[in-house]
Amino acid sequence: MDPVVTRFPPSPTGYLHVGGARTALFNWLYARHTGGRFVLRLEDTDVQRSTQVSVDAIFEALQWLGIDWDDGPYYQTQRVDVYRAHIQKLLDHGHAYYCTCAPEDIEAMRNEAKARGDKPRYDGRCRDKQRPPSDDAVIRFKAPRTGTTVIEDVVKGPIVFQNNELDDFIICRSDGMPMYNLAVVVDDITMGINTVIRGDDHVNNTPKQMLLYKALEAPLPVFAHVPMVLGSDRARLSKRHGAMSVTEYRDMGYLPDAVLNYLVRLGWSHGDQEFFTRDELIAKFSLEHIGKSAGVFDPQKLLALNADHIKAASVETLAVHLKPFLSALGVDNPDPDYLGAAIETLQTRSKTLLEMAEGALFYFQPEVVYEEKAAHKFFKPAALEPIRFLIAQLDAQRGFNDASIEAAFVQTMEKTGLKLGKIAQPVRVALTGKTVSPGIFEIIRVLGREKTLARLRKAADTIAARGA
Repeated sequence: MDPVVTRFPPSPTGYLHVGGARTALFNWLYARHTGGRFVLRLEDTDVQRSTQVSVDAIFEALQWLGIDWDDGPYYQTQRVDVYRAHIQKLLDHGHAYYCTCAPEDIEAMRNEAKARGDKPRYDGRCRDKQRPPSDDAVIRFKAPRTGTTVIEDVVKGPIVFQNNELDDFIICRSDGMPMYNLAVVVDDITMGINTVIRGDDHVNNTPKQMLLYKALEAPLPVFAHVPMVLGSDRARLSKRHGAMSVTEYRDMGYLPDAVLNYLVRLGWSHGDQEFFTRDELIAKFSLEHIGKSAGVFDPQKLLALNADHIKAASVETLAVHLKPFLSALGVDNPDPDYLGAAIETLQTRSKTLLEMAEGALFYFQPEVVYEEKAAHKFFKPAALEPIRFLIAQLDAQRGFNDASIEAAFVQTMEKTGLKLGKIAQPVRVALTGKTVSPGIFEIIRVLGREKTLARLRKAADTIAARGA
């Protein structure tokens, strides 16, 4: 059996959206699962809308997701001679012909067909006239007028099309540029693609493409048409349902493995398992477990899954992804060990990397900025004695670890008769400027003796000045 060869052929007319990323992912996973090859191809024959900016955006998104390719990228605009050679083969074998019908004549044909209650289409009037090539001639495929074309779809099962409903579709424009259906078939044949996984919005193109395969005497690939991704209102996913671009999720602080995990679950399942590592997805992915119903995109589920992936990730992995967010907040080149210790205190409480970066900022600020409400509530005169006593106890500790930090708080509670919460909240504001943060002992351990004592002394001075 030949190795599986899949492909992802985006049109570079915009960013890589969620639906396109899922298509790329399914093809990539199946190639990796089977030990096959994954091909990247840019379908850029729409020269007016295709841009290098979009090409770069697609590469950037795929690379962030970790979807690598074995062959390519290929560009259709660089393969026009290949298409023309195959078009000539179709002409030479009587499977295609030149058509000089004017657009207004074709529109009239379609209107007449509608009036008769038939499917609007070209009526084939140039089919047997053996027109010569000319500047105004398009090339049409000579489709069969009887019989059926059946897609043996891995996901949807057999799909039957009546050939008499397929018109003689254009395969080459009058300017010599090939049409989509011709170019994609020639690409897949010449690139050895034997498995086509794509959205089910392509189903109506497939019978035309199958007829081209037959006319070009090429074997058919396996077809798997995947249901669309819908919004929560069951309408086709669009901007109003949330971010559409893959890189928008990167910029909002999502981990690539979390986005991969969520996208693959939009239409594929493996029992009741929801959380998958990248290696698990490669090991378990199969076409047979792609569902027949559309996936519904739920931003809240993605957010929850991202939190799970943050919890499960190594500190080293999180540090790599977190640094750009810290840099945007003015924190550049943090000490790796200090950053790792800070991440450990925030890992279980952060849903996104942006949230983690904002939560970690107090660790790196030279001066703590107090939230006004927090300072007003907890920097009362009664907090001054416990903080000063805690300063003395922490300063006197020989070591500076969890046990010695806890001992300093126990001594402060015994001295003042206060419970931990009454002491911890003013201390929290003193160290972080906020009322919500990681555990107080964790914070002190990460900050270390010098920073902790400096911040506590500043808080004591602030409370004393307020009470004066």
